[in-house]
Amino acid sequence: MTRTVFVNGHYLPEDQATVSIFDRGFLMADGVYEVTSVLDGKLIDFDGHIKRLHRSLSELDMAAPCSDDDLIAIHRELVRLNQIDQGMIYLQVTRGNPGDRSFVFPAADLAPTIVAFTQNIPNLADAPAAKTGFKVISVPDMRWGRVDIKTTQLLYPSMAKMMAKKAGVDDSWFTENDTVTEGTSNNAYIVKGNRIITRQLSTDILHGITRAAVLRFAAEAQFEVEERPFTISEAQDADEAFSTAASIFVMPVVEIDGKPVGSGKPGPVATRLREIYLDEMRRAAV
Repeated sequence: MTRTVFVNGHYLPEDQATVSIFDRGFLMADGVYEVTSVLDGKLIDFDGHIKRLHRSLSELDMAAPCSDDDLIAIHRELVRLNQIDQGMIYLQVTRGNPGDRSFVFPAADLAPTIVAFTQNIPNLADAPAAKTGFKVISVPDMRWGRVDIKTTQLLYPSMAKMMAKKAGVDDSWFTENDTVTEGTSNNAYIVKGNRIITRQLSTDILHGITRAAVLRFAAEAQFEVEERPFTISEAQDADEAFSTAASIFVMPVVEIDGKPVGSGKPGPVATRLREIYLDEMRRAAV
């Protein structure tokens, strides 16, 4: 089955979809994106993703490509056309094509470029990795200073993913001044007793949509939530560790820099939070 994608108002077979070589997303990474999970053919936490999209656009002084009603209609149509039961929808908005290359922003009335496509992942909710957990390594955080904006500047996170792959593990956690900021494409947490510890929101980390939901559910489940930096050694000595993102939901982390965390297996807190998250998100899906 040929995948159908969305490009600037048109639904097209993926091999017919094109964007100009002068698009600033291609030349300057001058664009933002969101990734929304699909479970049972419905969109997970869509309002949260759209609110963050608007925040990212605003921080870059970039125009919205269309209305929120249009955005949800695009997502639903892509789910329908591609018959997605479980998977992801990737949405990207760039500043557009000014007709030539320049560091200076083009006129404010330039039409943005908007593209979206699906990724079919039949076992997204039942990923085998959730039963075994992730192993991670720590790497220096060398990203630009506004990682709170969800831009397409993903070269260093991609390099860090490759560092993890070469080390024979699943992911990397970034560190700055000996404290963990976040994972390459996810937020990072440790668990000590009934306390869940994660770095506070700032320009140092992405303001995760899954993060916000998981912390809310954790508080409702009577866990104590502490937002502060933590070190790699503190994480290695924790009872549990985990990461969250739209693509992995709640993923236990069982090893950091070669040292097992807790029992070296997914712990009860991360396991329970994953169950709660999936149940609540399925109930609220649109």
